[in-house]
Amino acid sequence: MDFVEKRRWFFMFSITLIIAGIVSISIPPSFKIGIEFTSGSAISIAYETVVEQPDVRNILTENGYHDAIIQKTSGNGFFIRTRTLDSNDITSSERKNLEDKLSSLGNLNAFDVSTVSPIVAQETVRNAGIAVFVASIAILIYITWAFRLVPNPLRMGTVAIIAAIHDVLLVLGFFSLAGRFINLEINAMFITGILTVVGYSVHDTIVVFDRIRENFIKNPSRSLEIIVNTSISETLGRSLTTSFTTVIVIAAMLLMGGQTIQSLLYTLLIGIIAGTYSSLWIASQMLVVWENKEWLRLFKSSKI
Repeated sequence: MDFVEKRRWFFMFSITLIIAGIVSISIPPSFKIGIEFTSGSAISIAYETVVEQPDVRNILTENGYHDAIIQKTSGNGFFIRTRTLDSNDITSSERKNLEDKLSSLGNLNAFDVSTVSPIVAQETVRNAGIAVFVASIAILIYITWAFRLVPNPLRMGTVAIIAAIHDVLLVLGFFSLAGRFINLEINAMFITGILTVVGYSVHDTIVVFDRIRENFIKNPSRSLEIIVNTSISETLGRSLTTSFTTVIVIAAMLLMGGQTIQSLLYTLLIGIIAGTYSSLWIASQMLVVWENKEWLRLFKSSKI
């Protein structure tokens, strides 16, 4: 199959999805923000006897704290982060009501409530952005050097970064839309997932580029279109099989419940699908577009 000939369709499909995501992001609220990015209350509790974490979550969910993040601590303790309680005063009705509900699981040795700010999460986002920027420069330099036997190796590094940005935009668009319809929120786990998606996307793209390099060295007289199409065909099975098996595991974890890592799982699910798509049908095709200088006339053809 001539994948390169259908490149306009692949680009149009991606552009359509990205535009849909951008439109959703442009309409406030852009995302459903998790409590890590807003102010909230941190609750430290300790039971005299063993209490299971699912039981604590059930109590919180039944009382309207659906977005609460629960972490098991040493002994029989738990650290809970949730929306800001109406007051941290010991006489607060909301605080007292929550304490009473949680104490139904067992006698409490401790119940401490404090107000937390989103500063730590904001610093995490900033650091993640810096990490991605530095990694992008490193990727550009590495790919340019690793593929130096291919004409214009700088293009490969640039295209790999563009493909990663493409995948991140698709994930952001999905989360914006999902936040409106299924209350999927962005939290600290989302940042972890985005960093993973960037790494996966670049890795998958390099696999295809490596095959392009091998085919170019074997047949330097062939046109880039033929080399790219052959390379896609040769790596198609490997890429789809690897991604499919990974997606099955992630889907299984979603079905099993993974409430605390739901944001991470959805990020990986959409990111891996997008990364596989971009490495096969966006990144490599962009090399052809760049070589043929089709940027301005790509969608003007009547044979789309």
